[in-house]
Amino acid sequence: MTSSISVAAKPCMWHTSNIATRRAQLMMAPNQTEVHVLPEVSKLGIPHPDLRVGGIVESQSRSNYFTNQETQFHPSFLREAYEMCRKICAEYANTFYLGTLLMTKERQKAIWAIYVWCRRTDELVDGPNASYMSPIVLNRWEERLHDIFNGRPYDMLDAALTDTINKFSLDIKPFKDMIEGMRMDTWKCRYESFRELYLYCYYVAATVGLMSVPIMGISQESPISEQTIYNSALCLGIGNQLTNILRDVGEDTLRGRVYLPQDELAQFGLCDSDVFSRKVTDNWKEFMKEQITRARFYFNQAEEGASQLEKASRWPVWTSLILYRKILDAIEKNDYDNLTKRAYVGRTKKLLMLPLAYTRSISMHNLAFH
Repeated sequence: MTSSISVAAKPCMWHTSNIATRRAQLMMAPNQTEVHVLPEVSKLGIPHPDLRVGGIVESQSRSNYFTNQETQFHPSFLREAYEMCRKICAEYANTFYLGTLLMTKERQKAIWAIYVWCRRTDELVDGPNASYMSPIVLNRWEERLHDIFNGRPYDMLDAALTDTINKFSLDIKPFKDMIEGMRMDTWKCRYESFRELYLYCYYVAATVGLMSVPIMGISQESPISEQTIYNSALCLGIGNQLTNILRDVGEDTLRGRVYLPQDELAQFGLCDSDVFSRKVTDNWKEFMKEQITRARFYFNQAEEGASQLEKASRWPVWTSLILYRKILDAIEKNDYDNLTKRAYVGRTKKLLMLPLAYTRSISMHNLAFH
């Protein structure tokens, strides 16, 4: 996520070109080579109880999934509303859209409606009219969200979400938390620690996972708890956003933003000036290796829950898991140059990943029962 707000780079308080001077050293026996120990970054974020996720899990319980209650809108009106959502999703999120085509019709429409609301929310601070952003705009957007949940949509796109909320009994908290992430983006352009960055990632990305679990559905055969599946959804969102951040480091510097933990940059002898210089040094490469390792950690944590969703939903979720991991692979193939290059996965490679994702969605689900 980026913003139109431009903030000058913070001055670098100190710098060293030799990262070894900032690493702990192990003294070896005589005649043995000295070993330098690389710093390790923390993988721990904020405990989920502190985010008050439990209430969301309770309200979005299995018994509430797809209530199929009678809609308040005319069928032709809803068809047009959902078709508008589909077109927006297909235009702006091609890979994501391909994944939704693997789902059932009702789940497709619901996911499209959620995507459109999330995109519109994001564009308030990151779109063409972001220069007009103010706290008042976000406050009004939150009031409009309450209207959507209370059955008073403002336009057709809102109506699609109202219908989705009625069918799948969604909780409002993840939506409100996402708006809070947008508020954070209007004033915060540095993150002192991973704990701070984790909270941001929760607000702008992990909330999408919480919104989506009722749409995806949990397998009635699942041997793991509902809370575990929600935790996995959170981890997938965190992993996705960390990957977005690593992919977009160079682009974010053009807007004066650094979505990297300042204390961890310092551990590797780096600071804002190094990021804004857009030079890939040995220090930067070592720093990126640790950041990529952490993102992969969250993807690994997401696997358990992804394998216990309803059968029709496992494939698209696994597709997302694998494709985002490929972005991390692409950063490595670019020799950790995410300052001047943007890592991406080509369309052909994306299509080739679909059979692998399908195989994983089946095999990992079966593995849970052995």
